[in-house]
This record gives sequence, structure tokens and C-alpha cells, in this order.
Amino acid sequence: MTKLIALLLILAMAVHVIKPLGLPGLRKRADFWKIALFAFAIWAVALLGRDLFV
Repeated sequence: MTKLIALLLILAMAVHVIKPLGLPGLRKRADFWKIALFAFAIWAVALLGRDLFV
């Protein structure tokens, strides 16, 4: 699950650098770091959830 999330978010970052997504807060190419921050948060929650519920 974490590998899939990582792959999708890296793909979103690459697409955003090529052509901005146009979402609120993601209108400039330089905003790709926000996707990385969001990716780190999702990854951390996924890892914590896996450890807590397994």
C-alpha cells in the first residue's frame, strides 16, 4: 500500500512540474513541494496504521 501511494504521489509531482495541476494551492510549478509534504503525511499515517492494526 505504501509503495502504491509513493508511486502515485511521485507521478503527481512529476506531472505538476511539467504542467501545474491548477488545484487551489497548486497553481505554480514551484508548488510541487506541497505535494511532497502531503505525500509524507499520508505515508506516515499509512505506516502508523499498519503498525497499530497488525
